[in-house]
Parts: sequence; C-alpha cells; structure tokens
Amino acid sequence: MKKIKAIIFDVGGVLTLGKKPSLREGRYHNLGVHEYVVKKFKVLLDQYLDAIDTSYAQAIVGEISKEKVVKILAKNFKTTPRKLEKIYIKAYRKNFKQNKQLFKQAFKLKQLGYKIAILSDQWHLSKEALMPNKNYKKFSPVIVSCDFAVKMRKPNPKIYKLTLKKLKLKPSECIFIDNQKWNIESAKKLGIKTILFKSNNQLFKNKLWRGLWG
Repeated sequence: MKKIKAIIFDVGGVLTLGKKPSLREGRYHNLGVHEYVVKKFKVLLDQYLDAIDTSYAQAIVGEISKEKVVKILAKNFKTTPRKLEKIYIKAYRKNFKQNKQLFKQAFKLKQLGYKIAILSDQWHLSKEALMPNKNYKKFSPVIVSCDFAVKMRKPNPKIYKLTLKKLKLKPSECIFIDNQKWNIESAKKLGIKTILFKSNNQLFKNKLWRGLWG
C-alpha cells in the first residue's frame, strides 16, 4: 500500500457537528437551520423550502453570487438583504459547533508531516457562518463548492480530481473523510482511500486513521 500523504476533510457533519444529536447524521443535518429561519420569517416549512430551492441549488455550485442569492431570498421573504444574512448566519451558528477534538487531531497530523485539506459543499451563507478563516487557514487546499474557482459539488468526480490536482498527489496517497455515503463512494471509485464519518470515537478506532500515527 502506498504511503498516505494527505487527509481530506469534509466540513458539515465532520469538522462541524449539529448541536442536537438528531442533526448530526443523514440528509437532514441542516433541518435545524431551516426551522430557525422559518420561525423568524413566520412561514410554513414547505413554503420556505419552495422559496429557497432554485436559488440554493444555484448558490451551492457558485452559479450565482452571494449578493444575488441574498437579494433574491430577501425579496422572497419580504425583508432586507442585511437582515436575511444576519438571520442565516445566526441560524447556522446556533445549530452547529466546531468539532474541536477533530481539529486538534488534524493539526497534529500536519505537524507529523501530512497535508490536510478541505473538500466541502457549502453555499455562501453557510460558508460564512461555519468556515471562518481563522479555523481553516492551516488547511490547504480549501475546496468549497460555492467558490467561483470551483463551481461544482460532491459527488461529481471532477471536484475530487481538482482536490488531487491542488494537492499534487495520487488518489491512493490520500484519505477522504465525509459523513455522506454517496460522497464516499464517488471518491472510492477514483482510488482515494475513504472513511465514512459517524463520530470521533468511530473515526479514531478506524484502521486507516490509526495507521496515520505510526
């Protein structure tokens, strides 16, 4: 087996965790955010999801700018762009917390000589709330789906290839950690080593992870 040289981390559900246990896993880990926003704008959840659907889908792959998506959603919810942005940032920060234990482990791995990278699907407002520069400046590269230079999301194989290109490494030299099975499967098909994240305890017991520490 080739020597592992880089660990690629997802953000939502890995480096940030839902504060409520029920929000930590699965497709609906953003539900708490949506429920918070719904209450603030006094609309039904279904109406809210319909109102954000197209704009959110475009924003997460960088097809529209932060300014444009905020303007569209502010109009849909009859509020100001500034107020809408403030509510979303608060909603994300209220429902998610940093996985401090995993951050510490990632930085220790960097000290051991490994590259540590980020590969995450975010739209502009979740990125602003969950990915402050001070927490992620030690990671390189930081590949985020909504960024202008990326404009694609997992499980598109091209986003993994972009990450590998930035790392200047072969697939077999990297471990990708994500909490969604479909993202893991896509990476695995390219030859990247993978770990499906469920909890810190589960990750730290994983054979691939343990092998990083010598």
